[in-house]
Amino acid sequence: MTTWRGEFRQWQKGSGDPVCEVDLAVDAFLRARLAAIDPQAGWLSEETADDPIRLECDRVWVVDPIDGTRDYVRGRSGWSVSVALVDSFRPVLGVLDAPAVGEVWMAAVGQGAWRNGVPLKASPRTDLAGARVPADQIPRADADLVTVAKPNSIALRIAKVAAGEADLCASLRWGNEWDIAAAALIAAEAGATVSDALGAPLRFNTPTGEAFGVLATAPGIHAAAVVRLRERAERALPR
Repeated sequence: MTTWRGEFRQWQKGSGDPVCEVDLAVDAFLRARLAAIDPQAGWLSEETADDPIRLECDRVWVVDPIDGTRDYVRGRSGWSVSVALVDSFRPVLGVLDAPAVGEVWMAAVGQGAWRNGVPLKASPRTDLAGARVPADQIPRADADLVTVAKPNSIALRIAKVAAGEADLCASLRWGNEWDIAAAALIAAEAGATVSDALGAPLRFNTPTGEAFGVLATAPGIHAAAVVRLRERAERALPR
């Protein structure tokens, strides 16, 4: 936060994929602190070269030092720090820290989810039509959906589903586990239904460190969302 909206070095890892020196500093800080908490756990982070030894660990820290770096470098507030502890392929602890908006989201498996200490509950919506989606715009095929504010951080977009402030968050492409691990647990513990883009359960600490999309919804519309999005997801599936 002391550097946000200030001066710092930034560059591109790839087309449209910014990174800055703060990403690396947060990564180093978290690795030291989390290793002190659980030194036996492996490590999977966006800003650390992957070490396959993590696949031999029962527990793995899955971290995105700044999820939504594009918003961070532009001085916008839609970014967060995402930390999950994965045990036997599923998240058991999850934290999203969004200091630019003064929010800390937390969840523990079987114990619920909270934002700033207040319990979270997903929306009771049962009709897909009218569902609120954090997006800049809606495809014509989904004209019956409604847009709400979209932070650059996909973790925060999933968290909006956990809070009942959105009904559906979908990504229909291959993505990285560190983007969604903490938020997926937070949403699930708030009563949302969370899956990959085709409706299958998510697994974490996989060899590639990737998942085929994410679909986080109010529980009453998940099946309908899978049906609507399946053809689009299947077109995007081949690698």
